[in-house]
Amino acid sequence: MNPAWSQSYALFGRGLAFSAGVASLPILTLLFLLGVLRKPAWFAALCSLAVAFVIALFAYKLPPPLTLSAAADGAAFGLFPISWIVFASIILYRITVETGKFEIIKASMGNLTTDARLQALLVAFAFGAFVEGAAGFGTPVAVAAAMMVGLGFSPFYASALCLVANTAPVAFGSIGIPVITLAGITGLPLDKLSAAVGRLCAPLSLLVPCYLVCIMVGWRGMLEVWPAVVVVGGVFASVQFTMSNFVGPQLADIMSSLSALCALLVLLRFWRPTTLWDRELEPVGAAASKQSKLPGGKFSAPAGGAVHAKHGSGKIFGAWMPYGLLVVLVLLWGYKPIQALLNRATISFGWPLLHNHVLMMPPVVIKPTLYKAIFQLNFLSASGTACMFAALLAALLLRMSPLAFGRLLLTVCRQLFLPTVTVTAVLAMAFVMNYCGATATLGLAFAASGRLFPFFSPLLGWLGVFLTGSDTSANALFGNLQVVTAGRLGFDGTLMAAANTVGGVVGKMISVQNIAVAAAATAMSVSDQAKLFRFTLRHSIVMATAIGIEVMLYAYLFHIH
Repeated sequence: MNPAWSQSYALFGRGLAFSAGVASLPILTLLFLLGVLRKPAWFAALCSLAVAFVIALFAYKLPPPLTLSAAADGAAFGLFPISWIVFASIILYRITVETGKFEIIKASMGNLTTDARLQALLVAFAFGAFVEGAAGFGTPVAVAAAMMVGLGFSPFYASALCLVANTAPVAFGSIGIPVITLAGITGLPLDKLSAAVGRLCAPLSLLVPCYLVCIMVGWRGMLEVWPAVVVVGGVFASVQFTMSNFVGPQLADIMSSLSALCALLVLLRFWRPTTLWDRELEPVGAAASKQSKLPGGKFSAPAGGAVHAKHGSGKIFGAWMPYGLLVVLVLLWGYKPIQALLNRATISFGWPLLHNHVLMMPPVVIKPTLYKAIFQLNFLSASGTACMFAALLAALLLRMSPLAFGRLLLTVCRQLFLPTVTVTAVLAMAFVMNYCGATATLGLAFAASGRLFPFFSPLLGWLGVFLTGSDTSANALFGNLQVVTAGRLGFDGTLMAAANTVGGVVGKMISVQNIAVAAAATAMSVSDQAKLFRFTLRHSIVMATAIGIEVMLYAYLFHIH
């Protein structure tokens, strides 16, 4: 066996600043093509991958076989489990559309509230957070964005709102996997790390509903629904804080999202906004003068808005049944005994020409460490498989013919071709940057900020999620670096590790693969994809800056424990 290739983080004998500038070229290429030239996401991703190849081969001197293997590993991860989740989610949604059940879902949601702001809180924030807590890895954006398009939102606004709303639950997504992974990587106690992440996340979770509605309709429009904003944000944040501090990370999102959803449903039985807003984010009339109060405190549909057909409870149950199956199966997939049974079919192997062929060097790690490259083909236990089983059961129970189901599969495959190219290309770029050492160079540049490191620490997680599309992957990538740097600079390692996770949650909305997922789920136009990236980028920067300030306050004024 050939000796492992050693990473080097200083290029051409130059300093860290120059090396970081070279290492950032693939990312800058992606930003320039998407944000300035407004090129399609798949084109920008492929060009950035090409730049990453050049940097890896000629700047970092990563041998060509390892470079190609790293790209292939990243592309494979993009196909499974990421694209598999998106494929299954859209199949489930399309089944409800093809069988006519989504019209009943729309009517039931519309009879609950015709106000676009409240529907965004219900679907994009609360329901999306539940799916994030149960499945994660792109599923919530795919499911919630598709539902919002079905409710009448434009593909652009549905995607934008779901991406912004998806920030609050990401740190505890997939039954707490990001925090559990971070604890395993760093060796920090899981309970203390969960508590630290919860304390940093709670203010963000409290404010996201307000921020979300302000994006839609401005400050004045938000004030018209402030009771709903306060209830959803307050309940979600308080339950998330309580669960993460006193129970653990596994159920933090599931309990907080269900609590927020139930609280909002209770509120809507006794309160409605005085002005309605439609899906084009324009007021459609004064609700108070156009709706009549019914016995028991309920309200009739507004005369100025859409009037939805009334359906019996049986029809409503049948329409929501596919998503009910999704919830049940995702929870079953997360139940440890069943998960262990499904994992028996998992195939794990070291990726050829990559696993243990690269040696990570100090100061990124404490001592020279072999860089693992384990690929897990957990086809049965993957959350995408749970979603596909829900789709298959729904098609069977809704009596969809095999021919119609086959046509549906082909339609979705065509719809997902370019988004899948985008996802695989971006993850291939990220893996090449990881294994050649470019990502570590960027991490060291952030770590060199000295006394300002608490501010830049969450930005490191932000960068990791932008590159990989996953808070779990960003924690695996930068978790140890955060702890090692914190120890050298005299900061609390638990705080900085937690900051990596919390910074990563606001990087999720600008991750190109997540934008591709949203675009695929909503059939968004190519021109709108670049527009969506520019839209989410500014909000991501604002939130990342706020989190940096919050971590600075904890580092210098308060104590995380």
